[in-house]
Amino acid sequence: MIFLQSLAVTADGLQKSLEEAVSATVREFESKNLQTNQIAVTLRVFRAEKEEQASFRGKESIYPASVVKLFYLVAAHQWMENQTIKDTPELRQALRDMIVDSSNDATHYVLDVLTDTQSGPELSGPEMAVWILKRNAVNRLFLKQGYRGINANQKPWCEAPYGRDRVFVEGPPSNRNALTTDAVAKLLADIVAGRSASPKRDGEMMDLLRRDPFRQTLDPDDQAHGFTGGALKPGAKLWSKAGWTSKTRHDAAYVELPNGTRIVVVVFTVDQANERGILQALCKRLFETLDTPP
Repeated sequence: MIFLQSLAVTADGLQKSLEEAVSATVREFESKNLQTNQIAVTLRVFRAEKEEQASFRGKESIYPASVVKLFYLVAAHQWMENQTIKDTPELRQALRDMIVDSSNDATHYVLDVLTDTQSGPELSGPEMAVWILKRNAVNRLFLKQGYRGINANQKPWCEAPYGRDRVFVEGPPSNRNALTTDAVAKLLADIVAGRSASPKRDGEMMDLLRRDPFRQTLDPDDQAHGFTGGALKPGAKLWSKAGWTSKTRHDAAYVELPNGTRIVVVVFTVDQANERGILQALCKRLFETLDTPP
């Protein structure tokens, strides 16, 4: 018998369905040594004028891979909206490349704009302290909005960072990016509902997140079918931001099922990056449970 440690256990059917899906997925991948502490999931279902949420280890702070780019996207639109930063064609292009193509180069530009920082050679102690203060601007934004257990101040790297970025990353653990699935689900649900930056800007963000879940590619960074999209049936629609590293495979997705059910599902897997089937198997079980006649 597998004991599931959930931080939001209730008698609600949605919570029960989530825990059963996690349990069944762990059993399915038992030969891959999948453990319950290698999965975190938050599920939000839009029902009429309310949202129902269930989560499994949803408050665990986990390295977020490219999913952190969602927070940079929202911060950029909120600050463009209140004119803290300029809404320029170059920034717009960088946001597109960051989300649509998951470009790290574009992300570096966006984070520099958001925090008024730049990469470069190592800095002296006082200069580095000022640089670190600036680099945490995005964190301060979301802290004011009530987000906890997250960190969004590090550039994503395919190779090791250099100079001041290396010094920063090699510092305290608090300098390393981290997110919870609960926080990501809240952020994505706010974009979907048009309450993040403004209805117009949230619509623009949704345009960038739109995916074709049925288009298969050989790209290991396939943002759609290689992640949640692979669990969807014909007729479903997908908006998402996925990411992976040598240890993690994550996805934050908004899905409209063929029966009209609207879902935000965020799944983080740890130390199972090569097993893309784990994320898909879990999502498929959840979608089958919710894809019943309305």
